[in-house]
Amino acid sequence: MSFEKAEQLMELAIMAAAHYSGIRLDDVTERFGCSRRTAQRMLRTLEAKFIDTETHLDDDGRKRWRLPQTATRDLMTLLPDELAALDLGIEALARAGDNVEARQLSRLKEKILSLVPRSKAARLETDYEALLEAQGFAARPGPRPNADPAIMAVISDGIKACHFVDITYQGREETNSRERRIAPLGVLLGLRKYVVARVAEDMNGRLRLFRANGIRSARITSTAFTRDANFNLKEFSTRAFGTFQNDKEFGEIVWRFAPPAVDQAKEFLFHPSQRFELQADGSLLVRFEAAGHLEMCWHLYAWGDQVEVVSPPKLAEMVNPYRRADFPALP
Repeated sequence: MSFEKAEQLMELAIMAAAHYSGIRLDDVTERFGCSRRTAQRMLRTLEAKFIDTETHLDDDGRKRWRLPQTATRDLMTLLPDELAALDLGIEALARAGDNVEARQLSRLKEKILSLVPRSKAARLETDYEALLEAQGFAARPGPRPNADPAIMAVISDGIKACHFVDITYQGREETNSRERRIAPLGVLLGLRKYVVARVAEDMNGRLRLFRANGIRSARITSTAFTRDANFNLKEFSTRAFGTFQNDKEFGEIVWRFAPPAVDQAKEFLFHPSQRFELQADGSLLVRFEAAGHLEMCWHLYAWGDQVEVVSPPKLAEMVNPYRRADFPALP
């Protein structure tokens, strides 16, 4: 049995043990993206390799496969990627204002960790902390372009291994894609997903942002690079209002919300560095330091004529002349 098939068998066994009522053929085809014939072959292998496998027909007459939880308990291990994904989910819920769900997911994480043997937990923690340092998060709810999961898996491997990745990339203003070798440092999530990297031919140069959906292909190389110990992706991400940032735009941002919109504006976290200043006329000034004027415009437009850009002048020119007064509700 190949290593890949062994991994799939393990994942299938964990599925069968995790579902009290068992798993159906359709569950297997959906999880593994395979045909029904392949799913049937995998389930026959499950029965052969795990003699405790139970089968029964459900109320709809469909066959289900089930394993006792004890059958896989000693074989399971928690991966750093899975633990980091839990943290990203917790942060995503918190940033979206779903604090109750964020706390529930945090408690679930603690319960999972309590089941990990201490000998494995020590090794897990080291890899997990290293992975978290490579995870950036600046998410905004709403529609966003899709990124190829297979490509992003290669980028993720390059980040964790500190290996260069060869990509085929097409910039927004480019008509054709071209080959690049990059040193990926992290990923920013938001209205657009960006890979933060340095290009191989200029490792001491500025950080570059590559749109994830502009990457046509990716291949990890065997060549390692040295990660800058002073680089902090979370600090880097907070320089932007959304995900994209332009150093030339970075500076103090000042918005004035009209009195009718003040209560609503106070409920928003526009940026981690924001400061509120209530004015004598009942309006509210919001100040923070960030870049990303275009993404600010996209957000400010939703406030209609209830917000005015005070500073910087360039952003004010982009927003103030186009405010509408006929929006029936505020964000």
